[in-house]
Amino acid sequence: MLDPMDLQKKLKSIKAEYAEIRISESFSTTIHLSKRMIETCKVGTSTQGSVRVYNKGCWGFFAFTSLDMVDYAMQQALQLSHIQKKENAPTLSSLQMNVIKEKTNVLIPPNTVSLEEKMNVLTQYNDILKDSNLIENTNVLYRDSLTQYVLCNTDGSIVEYDRFFCGLSLSAIAKDGMVIQPYGESDANYAGFEIVKDKHSVAEEVVRTATELVLAPQIKSGVYNVIADPKLAGVFIHEAFGHLSEADFIYENPRMKEIMVIGKRFGPDILNVVDDGTLPYAGYIPCDDEGIKPEKTYLIKNGILHSRLHSRETAVKMGEEVTGNARAITASAIPIVRMTNTYIENGNSTVEELFEKLWNGVYVVGALGGQTNLEMFTFTPAYAYEVKKGKKTKKLRECMLTGNVFVTLANIEAIANDCTLFGGLGGCGKQGQGPLPVSSGGPHILINNVLIGGKGAGSRKTKSK
Repeated sequence: MLDPMDLQKKLKSIKAEYAEIRISESFSTTIHLSKRMIETCKVGTSTQGSVRVYNKGCWGFFAFTSLDMVDYAMQQALQLSHIQKKENAPTLSSLQMNVIKEKTNVLIPPNTVSLEEKMNVLTQYNDILKDSNLIENTNVLYRDSLTQYVLCNTDGSIVEYDRFFCGLSLSAIAKDGMVIQPYGESDANYAGFEIVKDKHSVAEEVVRTATELVLAPQIKSGVYNVIADPKLAGVFIHEAFGHLSEADFIYENPRMKEIMVIGKRFGPDILNVVDDGTLPYAGYIPCDDEGIKPEKTYLIKNGILHSRLHSRETAVKMGEEVTGNARAITASAIPIVRMTNTYIENGNSTVEELFEKLWNGVYVVGALGGQTNLEMFTFTPAYAYEVKKGKKTKKLRECMLTGNVFVTLANIEAIANDCTLFGGLGGCGKQGQGPLPVSSGGPHILINNVLIGGKGAGSRKTKSK
């Protein structure tokens, strides 16, 4: 790795409003097992870097894969930054000078664990997953990396960190006749091999849940009052609302500009939505990829739209404070506005009080996937429970939630006090950059009048007690 002080000296020769150099060297392992075979077993190293220069509204960006190309990359990025300069363009003034040097604290560095031992552990999990006649297929995905990263910019910032990342995803697909039911669990973080050890009970829970669900009844379509568990609450707030809070999306979308107005009410007083890259979860960053330290940013505070997520450029364009949310998937990718750890804060109710208030309805658990289109969303929980007289009863499968995020936020009736955050290997994708490590979560939340698609076309609406 090049000396950061030498890189800082090189930057001083660039005549620009702002410039940065980012370089990373990484060593990684990826293993993917299915029920019948080893799909992937890959070990490799990579060197990546980029230079980005800003001059009067025009960015120059040049990526490289060899440390010998730094000087050439600086020349090219500087030339590109002069191509479309604008006389009245906003100025990216000096914001912060941060000197950061960090190293991930791990119990078992993944690079000290042999490939044979990794494969042995993963094979044990795979054997558990496929130990049922109802299991059609399994997937065990493991990934680790050690990245040495350096960022220098014309603010005078020098950021260095050695970062371990490690994670595991376990999933099984059960089949009974024409019914196919997937289920899985995933965990990943800036940690060592300890995060994936001793997950035999997780594998057992995955195969047990998949086989139970494939035999469970399908939920009936209708409008229900529902309780969402912390994992689904987090996926909902990340996907349906968090992406709408990314300032580059708002700035480029006139309709969203009209909707996402600071000070507008979007939910009850008990609703607080936060993005915080300082927390020790998968979305943690010592600083963003523009050298700005993250902070606790309230997107919604007491039900009111409070702020949004910014890079240097979007903050200047929208006349708002920078938040430290410019992130890139690699050192050779362009930083764009991204979330970190996004969650709903605790409310003032217990989980038991939520079920008592719901009385009759549906409890939705986990998340298999979903999609959003502006403010409209569709999410598929992992499964659901029918709730009668405040108690969970039978499990239900093939549950799909659809609706408008703003209507849904307004329909939140109660929030519990058991906030939990979750990471995973899936990460977040945007503009071709993914999977970016993030975490999302929240407490249990009670939401009225949620449209659920399932079996049949009838409509059923329940009332909270």
